[in-house]
Formats: sequence, C-alpha cells, structure tokens
Amino acid sequence: MALSREQVAMRVAQELQDGYYVNLGIGIPTLVANYVPAGIEVMLQSENGLLGMGPYPTEDEIDADMINAGKETVTAIKGAAIFSSAESFAMIRGGHVDLTVLGAFEVDQNGNIASWMIPGKLVKGMGGAMDLVAGAQNIVVTMTHADKYGNSKLLTDCTLPLTGVGCVKKIVTDLAVLEVRNGAFHLLERAPGISVEEIQQKTAGKLVINGDVPEMVFN
Repeated sequence: MALSREQVAMRVAQELQDGYYVNLGIGIPTLVANYVPAGIEVMLQSENGLLGMGPYPTEDEIDADMINAGKETVTAIKGAAIFSSAESFAMIRGGHVDLTVLGAFEVDQNGNIASWMIPGKLVKGMGGAMDLVAGAQNIVVTMTHADKYGNSKLLTDCTLPLTGVGCVKKIVTDLAVLEVRNGAFHLLERAPGISVEEIQQKTAGKLVINGDVPEMVFN
C-alpha cells in the first residue's frame, strides 16, 4: 500500500542529521517538522525569515503572525531567530543550508527537477525554489511516484520547465526511496507491501536494482 503524506514525511525525517540547517518546502516537506528524530537537534529554516521552526501548533499555541513560507501557522523552538526574507535568502544563497526538502512535479534520471510551473496554468513565478536548489548542500525531493492519472513523475527527461539542473540527490515517494546518480534512479527501499515490480512499472526513467530491496523501516 502506498504511503500516506505523513508516512512519507516520517521517512524523509530520517535523512536529518544532528546539527543540520534544513529548509522545508511547501506541501509534504513542511510535515517533516513534526517527525524530527529523538536525540538530534536541527534548525529548520523558512525562507520568509524564520530559523528554528518547530512543529505545527496546537489550537492553544496558534499565533497568526508566526507563519512559514506556505502561510501556515508554525511554532518556534528555543533559540529561534526571526529576520527579513533578504537575510533568509542570503543564508540560502551563501550555501549555509545543509539540506533542502522540496516537492516536485517531475524529476529525471539526471537529477533535474521541475517544481514550479505547469503550462497553461497561471503562476506568479518560481519563488525561492531556484535559490534553494542552487544553494543547498543536499536536496531531497518528496512527491507521489505517479500523478493522479498513473503517469510516472520519475522520467528520463523532465518535460516541464526546470527549476534546477543536476541537483537532486535523493527522492522519497509514496512507493520508494531512490538515489539519483550516474544517470539513473537507484532503488534503495520500497514502501511496506509494495513490490519491486510495481515500482518498475511506475518509473519511466532508468531504474537500477541491486539485489533484494528492503522495505522502509519507521522507528
């Protein structure tokens, strides 16, 4: 069975390491804040100017002025800092973000990402995504493996306008965890109950499978 959005976020949270500065994109990535593993400290950064973002607030904790880049209310952890978006992007462009977690419409086998525009739909611009893919030390993409029509979102070549080129290192979908290297998707893990054959069927790009592929483990 495909993973829920929360389960995908839980698996992405396993990529966090102690001391990381992490930017979470809009959508599933923002849920990662709720699943930071016990025993490690990370500083979650929001491009609108918050460093030290905490989990989503309970009803009693909601502060309408404390929001993330997706305009969702958030909390701040002890030691958090609030600053202008200009300073936030200086941090991003300066290479001070260790990990960025982004959603995407498409990723291809060369690590290119399309995450901002679908032709024919009105968009206001790319936003901060182009800075994030250029400035982060490591990029993890999280998305569904296929679109609502069953078409693969892991392609030989992206068909939509690109956000970044050759920048994606790892992908966590509702079916699998994959690493992007040497012009291919390398299958590392599969969702519980999901077969390798299903993942093959729903991956349009080159997929490399070495030996038995373990199921994801949720701690």
